[in-house]
Amino acid sequence: MTPHLSTRRKFLRTGVLGAAATASVPAFLERTFAGMHNAAAASATQFATGKDSPIFVVVQLAGGNDGLNTIVPWGHDDYYTARKKIAIPQNEVTVIDDEIGFAPSIPFIREAYDNGEMTLVQGVGYPNPNRSHFRSTEIWEQATSSDRTARTGWLGRYFDNDCQGADPTVGIALANQQPDAFAAEEKQGISLSAPELYKWIDNDEEHESRNNVFEQLNEPSSDSMTESGASTGNMTAGTVKDTGLKSAADSLDFLEHTALDARVSSDTIGQLIKKSNSRTVYPNTPIGRNLQLISRMIEGGLSTRVYYASHGGFDTHTNQTGSHPIRLGQLDDSLRAFFKDIKAQGNFNRVVLMTFSEFGRRVNENASGGTDHGAAAPLFLLGGGIKPGVVGKHPSLTDLHQGDIKFNVDFRSVYASVLDNWLEGSSEAVLGGKFPKLDLFKKA
Repeated sequence: MTPHLSTRRKFLRTGVLGAAATASVPAFLERTFAGMHNAAAASATQFATGKDSPIFVVVQLAGGNDGLNTIVPWGHDDYYTARKKIAIPQNEVTVIDDEIGFAPSIPFIREAYDNGEMTLVQGVGYPNPNRSHFRSTEIWEQATSSDRTARTGWLGRYFDNDCQGADPTVGIALANQQPDAFAAEEKQGISLSAPELYKWIDNDEEHESRNNVFEQLNEPSSDSMTESGASTGNMTAGTVKDTGLKSAADSLDFLEHTALDARVSSDTIGQLIKKSNSRTVYPNTPIGRNLQLISRMIEGGLSTRVYYASHGGFDTHTNQTGSHPIRLGQLDDSLRAFFKDIKAQGNFNRVVLMTFSEFGRRVNENASGGTDHGAAAPLFLLGGGIKPGVVGKHPSLTDLHQGDIKFNVDFRSVYASVLDNWLEGSSEAVLGGKFPKLDLFKKA
């Protein structure tokens, strides 16, 4: 019987690490092993320690983080006029200067700034902003202008252009679904379902939710439709074209090799995590557990260049004063534990972590004690390699675009700086053009 294969996106969403504990290997994987040259098979298991390579960690603040209640414009009367109910009182703000300061819920980020270990980039956005969660996230992850789309993401293009010969674990996303940022023509990185990884940090406790991904790939499926509506059972021409592959046979081979890479990589990752000597206590939150896993992978010497995690709950349309400080506090507590770990490992100078959110919020509060979708917002970079300080001016709270803050730093300038000056790549090739670079890193 010809198996109905899921798309690669669906395959990654199911959580590939569950297969690390699978007792049997499906037939198509056996054929893949048999058909591969020894050198190619070995390449799937190579993982140089990469002890001198820079590491980039991306944390998405999903939902649209309110930048004005994160970096508070306490020196602006207009802020308190626009937000009579949800503004953070001046006496609770940790002052940066006579204009802005940190929200009280992020004391670690404030300490990192005071210690010269954090950079704040103000007013980050893009021209003609889109207020849709989906579309704006797509723009950020594909690194396109708002009037076009791409089939690859900015990190995927980095993998393709600058990481030739690297292991499948060149990029690891702790997510049930591959982020658009990882989409690539050749080297996609690997998306791992974080709950399937937790068993490696819980004394090998078995989790009933473990997914048997490879068996699912060999089973007939009644749901053989991709998210775009193309049938995967027949690997239609449209599906092949969308993946950038030449034929249905290439698509099948691509899936088989991806599955093999995932199995080998997940086994390797699990063993590294299991050997961790860390005693740092992390918050028992999704972002805390994900950063713990990333820390242990770094400690194990994995050759990964980019890690990706997400922290959600920032769509604060109602009762923002109740939810927003909690979400920021969870992030802050997790970052404190993460960087304590990274410093203890001696890896602090190798790691830079960047936050981003698909957009900020509107200046004016709404009638429900919250804020609605906006545009520009600040982002943070933390780590031993950054040049500390504040980059960019705080945007005006009165000179607005349809009620939204105007951006003064294009997010692609941040990416260009990361690519050229941290990841040692080629931003022009990855981003498809030149963007002014920012003074963000100690090494240039």
